Parts: sequence; C-alpha cells; structure tokens
Amino acid sequence: MPREFNIKASLILFLLIFGVFSHAELKYDPFVSQQIEYIDRLGSVDITKDEIEEILIKQKQSYADGLEDVMSDKQAYFDRSGSYDNKVFALEKIIKINKRAGNTYAVIRDEVQVKSFKILLNQYKMMKDILSALDETDSETFSKDLNRFINQNILDNEPLVENDYEDVFKIKSSSKALTSAKENIKEFQAILDINMDVLNYLRISEHKMYRLNKYSKYNLIGIVLLVKKSRVSATLDPILEPYNLSVIKLLLISVLILMIYILRKFIYIIVERKIAKIKSDKKYAKEVFKAIRTSIERLILVFNINLIVYILSDFSTHEFIIKFFNMVYAAIFVVITYKVLNVVAKIKLSNLDSTNNKVKNDVINVGIKILNFIVFILGLSLVLHFSGANLTAILSGLGIGGLAVALAAKDSLANFFGTLSILFSDVLTQGDWIEINGEQGVVVEIGTRVTTLRTFDNALISIPNAILANQDVKNWNRRSLGRRIKMNLSVKYDSRSEDIKKAIYDIRAMLENHNAIATEHTEHIYKQRTGPRLVSKDDAQGIKKTLLVYLDEFSDSSIDILVYCFTKSIDWEDWLATKEDVMHKIMAIFEKNNLEFAFPSLSIYNEGK
Repeated sequence: MPREFNIKASLILFLLIFGVFSHAELKYDPFVSQQIEYIDRLGSVDITKDEIEEILIKQKQSYADGLEDVMSDKQAYFDRSGSYDNKVFALEKIIKINKRAGNTYAVIRDEVQVKSFKILLNQYKMMKDILSALDETDSETFSKDLNRFINQNILDNEPLVENDYEDVFKIKSSSKALTSAKENIKEFQAILDINMDVLNYLRISEHKMYRLNKYSKYNLIGIVLLVKKSRVSATLDPILEPYNLSVIKLLLISVLILMIYILRKFIYIIVERKIAKIKSDKKYAKEVFKAIRTSIERLILVFNINLIVYILSDFSTHEFIIKFFNMVYAAIFVVITYKVLNVVAKIKLSNLDSTNNKVKNDVINVGIKILNFIVFILGLSLVLHFSGANLTAILSGLGIGGLAVALAAKDSLANFFGTLSILFSDVLTQGDWIEINGEQGVVVEIGTRVTTLRTFDNALISIPNAILANQDVKNWNRRSLGRRIKMNLSVKYDSRSEDIKKAIYDIRAMLENHNAIATEHTEHIYKQRTGPRLVSKDDAQGIKKTLLVYLDEFSDSSIDILVYCFTKSIDWEDWLATKEDVMHKIMAIFEKNNLEFAFPSLSIYNEGK
C-alpha cells in the first residue's frame, strides 16, 4: 500500500510540475497572443478614441497578414495544432487529479484553459478543411463549402460556451488558483471574440483566399506578397480595389498579354519553317495556314481575354463565363473547319483537268454546299451543347414537330430534290446555253435551291430547281459536231433553168469541199459510252453531218433554193464566221451563173383588147 501511494504521489507531482511548466511557457501562437493583447487594450478604461482607431487598423492588418502567412505556407499552419493537443491532454489529467484532491478553483482554471485550446483546435480543424477545399473545388463550390465549415465550427463550439462563468468573478478570495482562473476566463472570452472575428473575416475574404491559393498553386505567392507590400501597391491598391483591380492583377495581365504575343509570333515562325520544309502537299499547307490565320488570331485573342477575365474574377470559374467562352471556342473551331474544307476543295478543283474530268462541276459544287451545311449543323449542335442546351430534348422536339417543319419547308425540300433530279438526269450543267419558258441564257450555277442563268443581255435569272426539273429545257450545248446553217435563196423567175441547175451544183460542191462544213466524210471521235443504250450514237452525242442543196419552191415572186448544212464547230463565233464565208461564196456563184437574187415584188399586166 505505501508503495502504491508513493507511485500516485510521484505521478501527481510530475503532472503538477508539467502543468506549471505549461502555464509558464507561451500558451498560444503569436497571432492569438497578439489578438488577445489588442482586445485587452481595447477594454482598457483610459483608452482614447485615436488609440482605438489605431488598434483597429492594426488588428485588421494583422488578420490580413495572418491569412497571407497561412496561404504562403499551409503545411506550417497545419503543424501548429500539435502543441494544443498535448496541452489539452496534460490539462485533462491534471483536472482529474485536482477534482479528486478537491481543488475547485484549480479545476475551474484548467477547464477554462482546455475550452480555450479546444476552440483554437476547432478553428484549426475548420481552417484545414477550408484549405483542403481550396485545392479540390471550384469557386462556386468553395463558397458553399466555406459556409458549411463556418457553420460547423459554430456548432462544434456551442458545448464549450454554455457556461459564462459570471459567478466566478463574484467570488472574493486571495487564492492564486482563483486569480489564474479569472485570468483564463478573460482569455477564454477574448478567444471566443477572436474566433467570431476569424469567422467573419473568412466570410468577407472568400475571394481573397481563393485568389491567394491560386497564386500559391502557380508558385507566385512569394512574388505576389512582395509586390503587395511595396509602396506602389500600398498607394494604388486602395484606388483600384473598388474596381476589383490591384497592382498585382494589372502586372499579371500585362505579363500575360506580352507572353501570349511573343508565343503567337514564335508559333507562326515555327509553323512557317515547318511548311517550308514540306516537300509533298506544300501548296495545301500554305493555303490552309493562310486561310485559317485570321481565325487563329481570333482564337488567340479570345483565349487572352478568357485568361484576363479569369484573373479579374480572382481565378474564379463562373458557370456563365465558362459556357460563353466554350461557345466562342466552338464557333471558331467550326469556322476553322469550314475554311480548311473549302481551301482543300478549292485546290482539288483547280488541279482537276477539265478535259479528262469525269465529275461534273455542279455535283462538286452541290457536294461542297451539302458538306458546309453538315459542318454548320454539327457546329450549331456543338455550340448548343456548350451553352447547356439539352440536345436530346431538342431532337425529340424536332421529331414531334417534324410534320410542321416539313410543311413549312416543303418548297425548300422540293427545290432540294429538284437539284438532285437535275444532277442525276444530266439535263444541263454549268456553262450550258439553255432555253426555258422563252428565256435563254448560260447556266451560271446549279445551287441547292435555285439555278441561275446569265442571259445574253447580261441579266441574271434565278429559277427554282423544283420548277426547272419539271419544265422543257432546250440545251444548245449538248452537241458535239454540227451547228445548223439554213437558207432559202430566192432567184428571179426570168432566170434560166440551166443556170439554176449549175448554181445548185456549184453550191453543193462548194459546201462539200468547205473545210468548216460537216459532211458525211467528216471524221469525229466519239465519246466512250459507259454502258449499252438503245439510242442512235449520233443523236445521243449531238452529231449532225446533213448537207442539202435543192430547188425547193416556186414562191409568189421567186424561185427558192434550199441550203441546209452544219458547221463543224458548235461555237457561235466560229459559226457566224463560217456562215459569212458561205454567203460570200454563194453570191460569187450566183454572179458566175448569171443569177440575181429576187425580192418581193408585184407585176401588173395590162391585157389589151
């Protein structure tokens, strides 16, 4: 029994010595101690108004400095809480001993001290959760988490503030333990005030914490704090703060703009050098880069603006801003895709040999338009997706309203299918001279909705493809050999029959030997047929070699000779030149055979009695 008593006594002595030592050393970290000192001075009776203002300014600055210290080295802040855990453990042991010994004042003293440490421990726990949330969430989620952690801190502290210890101050005693208890109670009340101040400061410093954490994440916290403590920042920041600006933000934006400008130039130089080294398809690379350079400039500009907005919003990622810039990026991407496809198509078309081209230009043009339309639809879907629209609901809505859309767009659909009908029927193509409904002109383009004609008096006619596909079209270009010359040569009635016969013979011989007139002996290379077709080869490919010169008719005032032949060329100007030459030669033949051209006349005979 004496041995057990000695062991307990030694343990009590050790804990008491440890407890005395723990009270002798610095109880709290420097920040808390400084705040307690400010509160004591503010509660002083003889303090002046100027001193109060000075202390409040220092107190406010101390909170700002404290937050910056925490954000600059978060791990060091986490390590501070360990000393409080040890102190709480020791004090709880001492409290049990004092309770058994009946030391009431000592128990009160140590219980209050434990509560102070636990409030600080709860504060550390809250800050640890807040600092962890900063690294794991966006700004909007962090705002919710911050309020949740603050509310949890208030709930955790509620059991610690149930007793206000007012009765202790009414006790009159010279006990040192009671005096220490009263001092601890004052500190406890000061720590409660400090904790509330911390909670309020955290609420109003939400964006600042998020911003400082980003600086720390980008390894800029040291430079930022150095600039913030400079004279320039101290002078200009109060002026810039109402506009959500600061010296460090302006510096970051300036550096960012400069870096992106240099990077853009550097990228262009690299790309141009790479293009210069390309041996195959070098033309494609140059033309594509030239076409999309403006779009890339805009993309870089938008990216620069996006980063500037990101900095100005304290590195916060607001949903509206994210959606807006994603929509802009999607639109620029669609434009770049559109330009690349069209540049490649343009180069491909320019490289096609028109003499050996088996693909109609109209098919290529319509194909490009359809491809561009698909790019537009996909781009619009992409933009709508980034805007937050529900594409499934939109497509479902289109299915439900498909009938109404079809009815509203029936003319457009009819024109589109008319385009397909024209292309697959091969009735006409770009550059053909056609006649429809009394209108003549050259086909400019077969579009997806209308076909445009350029008339010979230089007017432009647009004909809906649905109408064009169902009309009679006369195509003057669908001939390979033979453009017709038809004349009626009128000879006077007093001409001799032998002279007329000789003239007809000479005209026929002249035409058969004319190098620009098609005859049955004219050779022509037929186009290769793609398959068996039960039609005349000459008629299918537009070949005419008919040559007719005959006495045709006894008209009212002349004897008519029919001249019917075809030129080898189907070109209008060549046809006019050949026709003119034939007419001159016919005039020479008439003169040679003593024939005169007749003109409409009326002879009156007076029969005498």
